[in-house]
Amino acid sequence: MFIAVAGKGGTGKTTFVALVIKHLLKAGKRPILAVDADANANLSQALGIEAPDSIADIMRAVSEDRESIPAGMTKDRYVAYRIHQSLAEGKDVDVLVMGGPEGPGCYCYVNNLLRGFLKDLAANYRYVVMDNEAGLEHLSRRTTQNVDVLFILSDATVRGVRSAGRIRELADSLKLGIKKKYLVVNRGQPADINVLWPEIEATGLEYAGLIPADPAVTEYDLHSRPLVSLPDDSPAVVAVGEILSQTKIL
Repeated sequence: MFIAVAGKGGTGKTTFVALVIKHLLKAGKRPILAVDADANANLSQALGIEAPDSIADIMRAVSEDRESIPAGMTKDRYVAYRIHQSLAEGKDVDVLVMGGPEGPGCYCYVNNLLRGFLKDLAANYRYVVMDNEAGLEHLSRRTTQNVDVLFILSDATVRGVRSAGRIRELADSLKLGIKKKYLVVNRGQPADINVLWPEIEATGLEYAGLIPADPAVTEYDLHSRPLVSLPDDSPAVVAVGEILSQTKIL
């Protein structure tokens, strides 16, 4: 199963991804490949796994130092080797970091290579969970397989919900083959949903649920503690579990 998460900056995508992975692990749904496709990469920290080199960093290094390619090895094989090395391995969860823009003129080469690599890599995992930017950059460039479920996160504001609607429109226009799309409102209260409901309906997204503001998440972030180690009765953890149950992922 391929699960993607998107939303404008500051909506808590990485927290949501980490808690989705926490529930998958608890349910015995493993192994999992976590792909950090947000340029502001911090999923590794949320999972308690040392951050690996990003694919973007590897591509820059290879482009700037072609002599680093061993004799007798093609550039494609060397890059694929380096990308495989960049995979950070954890207990039942591995992390791949895409990184920021590689620079002008090299996207086509990188994306063509990534398509084959990620397809082969994903075949080794029961679940792939991807943290995306609002622009769905890596999905739009089709560096990934078709997505089973896309969760679009919003904060509890009209602006955030409308932004989620625009992400849904983008995903539809790109014809990405996404099977299910859901809206999740983060850091809100039930009364907020009553106020926002007309805007939520206007997004064209199925509403999956609300994640309440959770002081434990703030505390863990403050002290750089992995979010996957949040207690099971944490309000955010409980809410994400209910969302996964409602959407039949668990």
